[in-house]
Amino acid sequence: MMNGGDVVDNKAAVEGGVKDMYGEDSATLNQLATPWTISVSSGYSLLRDPRHNKGLAFTEKERDAHYLRGLLPPVVLSQELQEKRLMNTLRQYQVPLQRYMAMMDLQERNERLFYKLLVDNVEELLPVVYTPTVGEACQKYGSIFRRPQGLYISLKEKGKILEVLKNWPERSIQVIVVTDGERILGLGDLGCQGMGIPVGKLSLYTALGGVRPSACLPITLDVGTNNQKLLDDEFYIGLRQRRATGQEYSEFLHEFMSAVKQNYGEKVLIQFEDFANHNAFDLLAKYSTTHLVFNDDIQGTASVVLAGLIASLKLLGGTLADHTFLFLGAGEAGTGIAELIALEISKQTNASMEESRKKIWLVDSKGLIVSSRKESLQHFKQPWAHEHEPVKELVNAVKAIKPTILIGTSGVGKTFTKEVVKAMAVLNEKPLIMALSNPTSQAECTAEEAYTWTEGRAIFASGSPFDPVEYNGKLNVPGQANNAYIFPGFGLGVIISGAIRVHEDMLLAASEALAEQVTQENYDKGLIYPPFANIRKISAHIAAKVAAKAYELGLASRLPQPEDLVKCAESSMYSPTYRTYR
Repeated sequence: MMNGGDVVDNKAAVEGGVKDMYGEDSATLNQLATPWTISVSSGYSLLRDPRHNKGLAFTEKERDAHYLRGLLPPVVLSQELQEKRLMNTLRQYQVPLQRYMAMMDLQERNERLFYKLLVDNVEELLPVVYTPTVGEACQKYGSIFRRPQGLYISLKEKGKILEVLKNWPERSIQVIVVTDGERILGLGDLGCQGMGIPVGKLSLYTALGGVRPSACLPITLDVGTNNQKLLDDEFYIGLRQRRATGQEYSEFLHEFMSAVKQNYGEKVLIQFEDFANHNAFDLLAKYSTTHLVFNDDIQGTASVVLAGLIASLKLLGGTLADHTFLFLGAGEAGTGIAELIALEISKQTNASMEESRKKIWLVDSKGLIVSSRKESLQHFKQPWAHEHEPVKELVNAVKAIKPTILIGTSGVGKTFTKEVVKAMAVLNEKPLIMALSNPTSQAECTAEEAYTWTEGRAIFASGSPFDPVEYNGKLNVPGQANNAYIFPGFGLGVIISGAIRVHEDMLLAASEALAEQVTQENYDKGLIYPPFANIRKISAHIAAKVAAKAYELGLASRLPQPEDLVKCAESSMYSPTYRTYR
C-alpha cells in the first residue's frame, strides 16, 4: 500500500515497526535507492521535494538520470562540504531567532541535510531548534510563519477531526506531539503559535532518537486563547476567541483522541506537550488506560531529573532515601518529578508510597505545602501536604526542612536568591541545586550565581544551557536536565517494542539507563549528565532499557523479542546521510 510517498507494509505496521520497502534507510551507503513520492521524483519537482533533495550534492550521473542538467550550477559538493558551509553561515548570525529561521528554512528545503547538521552539531544547535530559542519563535510565530509544518485542528473542525487527520499525506505515523498552546515553556498562553513546540520536539525525535521524519506528526489543537495581546494582533494565526473550557473542551479532546486511534491504530505514541496544569493531569489520567500516551512535562521532566539525581549520588553519597528534597513549584513538572522520586525510593526501600513521599517537600506561590492547607489544595498537590507549621518564604522553608537537594520548577526567574543558595551552602558540603525552568530568562538562578554563592561547592543543573563557570581556578561545567535526553530514546523504545501502553516502570528504566551513561570523566567536571555529543548512543541504550521493560511487563506487541535490543535500536534509527539515486 502506498500513501503520500511512503510505502507501508501492513504486516510490519502490525508488528510495531514501519518497514522501509524501498530500502532507503536500511540500505548500506553504497546501495542504490529510488526517490519515490507518488511516482519517481525527477527534475524540478525533485529539487522541490525536501525528503529527496540533495541540493548541489547530486552527482553528474544523478543529474543526467533525473533531468537536473541546467537546474543546478555545475559544481558538485559533498554533504560534508554543504554542512561546513551552512555551519559557517549560521555562526555569522548574531540573533538566535535568525539561526532558528535559517534552520527551519533548511528543514523545508533539504530534510536530510537539516538532520545531518543537527546530529553532528547537537550541542551547538540544540539551543537553536529547541529551548531557549524556540520560546521566542513561538512568541513571534505569526510573523515568521512561512508554510505549515504539521496539522492545525481548531474548534471549526469539531465533528470532522478524523477527516482532517486524513488530509495529512503520511499514513504510517508512529509519534504525535500535540499541544493546545496554553502553557508554552514559562511564557504562558500562546494559543495557535505554540506549534513551534511540537515541531521542535519532533525534530529531536528524529535527530536524537532516530525516529523517521515521515513517521512524526506535530499537531496544534486551537481552542482559542486568553492572551489578549494575541487576540488584538493583526498577524495572529489562530482563532480569535477566548479559550474553550469545560464540556466543550473535553468533547473536542475526546473526539481528537478517538480519531487518532481510529486513523493510526493502537500503537501511535501521543505525547501531550505544554497543556496547562488543570488539563494536563486530567488528560493523562483519563487516556493512559486506553491510549499510548506520554506527557513530557510531567513524565519526561521527572525521568530526566531522576536520572540526574541517581547519577549525583556518586558525588553526594548515600541512597535517594537518605536525602531530603525541597521543590519550588508544585505544578505538573514539580509534582511529576516528586512522584517519580517517591516511586524510586519506594522500590529501593520497599516502603509505601505514602512513607516515601515524606522525604519530599513542595513550596508553591502560597508557601510550604502543609497538611493545614490540604482542603484548599488542587488534587495533584494534596499527597505532598505533610505535617509542619506553615512557612511562607522559600529561604525559611530551606532553614526549616534542611534539604540536601533544591529543585526549581516554578517558571519564575531569579527565585533562588543569594540568601536561599547561601542557606543551602551552610546546610550542605555539596548542595545540589537544579534550576529547571525554561527558557533561560525564567531559570531560578544562573550557573554563575550557584557556584559563586556556594564558593564553588554546588553541583548545578538547569533546564536551559549555561556556559561553564571558572571559580577559584576550577572550571565548573553545569549539567543540563534537558528532556531531550529522555523522550527521543523513550519514544524509540516504545516503537521498537510495539508497546501499547506507557507504564511508570518504563520511565524508571529510562532514568536508570541515562544515569548509567555518566562517566567518571563527567563526574570529575561536576557533571551529572553525559554530554549531548553522544546522544544517539545514549538514546539507543535508553530505548533498549525501555523496550526490555515493556516486554517484561507484557506491554510489547512486537514479537518475538529481539535478542540484542541495543543493536535493534541502533539499526532502527533513521540515517540522515544522503542516498545514491539510480
